[in-house]
Amino acid sequence: MAGKKMRFGAFIAPFHPLSENPTLAIERDLELVQWMDKLGYDEAWIGEHHSAGYELIASPEVFIATAAERTKHIRLGTGVSSLPYHHPLMLADRINQLDHITRGRVMFGVGPGALPSDAFMMGIEVAKQRDMMDEALDVLVPLLRGETVTAKTSWFELNEARLQMTPYSRPSVEISVASQVSPTGATAAGRHGLGLLSIGATSAGGFNALSTNWAIAEDNAKDCGKAVDRDQWRLVGPVHIAETREKARENVRFGLEKWLYYFREVAALPLAPSDGSDPVDALIASGMAVVGTPDDAIAQIERLQSQSGGFGAFLQMAHNWADFEQTKRSYELMARYVFPKFQELNVNREASLEWASTNRPTFMGQAMMAVGTRVAQHIEKKGTENIRPEILEAMGLGKKPDAAQ
Repeated sequence: MAGKKMRFGAFIAPFHPLSENPTLAIERDLELVQWMDKLGYDEAWIGEHHSAGYELIASPEVFIATAAERTKHIRLGTGVSSLPYHHPLMLADRINQLDHITRGRVMFGVGPGALPSDAFMMGIEVAKQRDMMDEALDVLVPLLRGETVTAKTSWFELNEARLQMTPYSRPSVEISVASQVSPTGATAAGRHGLGLLSIGATSAGGFNALSTNWAIAEDNAKDCGKAVDRDQWRLVGPVHIAETREKARENVRFGLEKWLYYFREVAALPLAPSDGSDPVDALIASGMAVVGTPDDAIAQIERLQSQSGGFGAFLQMAHNWADFEQTKRSYELMARYVFPKFQELNVNREASLEWASTNRPTFMGQAMMAVGTRVAQHIEKKGTENIRPEILEAMGLGKKPDAAQ
């Protein structure tokens, strides 16, 4: 019996350098989701950001509504909605509407907000963002299940609040909480029995925290009478693959340095060496990224499985390291050669090939006997004139006079 299929998708922040047309950059993000839908990817998660220039999508809900019209199967999630930036009732209403518009293809990813510059513009104290996320999530979960909520905090109030439409998905849309190194996301996921979205799963800190974060989620779920499911755990990591490692490395020279600049100068994450050594070597050696072949991508996912104890979906971090054609090729190679390894797509084919190979002598003997019988019947009626000599030789007959002579 076939086991569960690992799901594959992308986490699209996105990251677009300032050298290109932003309108066309967003269009390319939409085209990427369409390409993923064609290739059989399961899901795409779309970010929310409001400053710093690179991460251009301000409303993942608007993007999802557009992408849903252009796709057929792929599920679409907010990756993530920054809860302190929205009144919970307004956000719940938008997500619920998307749930109906997409006929259940929407997912709701939540977090406290990633860029301090976003919070600064809205007068939100960064130190309070995680508490605000928890307060919002406490009311969002019941609202999205169609319940009536009354609550008051320092920054929002709900009076007998309810959504006008019952949820399309039951009991509600799937909700997943962002997590990196701190226990904030895992604690919230456990408290409500939600999914976990490990955005920095391949960074040194995120990788080392995988097993402990899941343990935190499980412990909190148990304490609150809830349950968490590894199938709703998603791990995110950057990948670019090509037919050879050399080609993959050549491809990422196109945009890797601009991506690294953003993280060095804005996000302030130490993702690349500052000593002038090759950043591709550093990213590969640290385990942060795959720049190589489908086999290298398989090895990375197996490494994550071993470290985490098992998860439900692997999401490629969209990064624009290569030009768009080579990026699309990378996603295609993932679908063609990596998916089958973790989805058992070829298990029955392999068994069938082995079975046919093992029994080939029997099957060929039967086939030759059937053919020989028909040839013999033909010779008996019409002679050997139109029978090729090699067929007669194989049957041990040789060339004989026609039966009619």
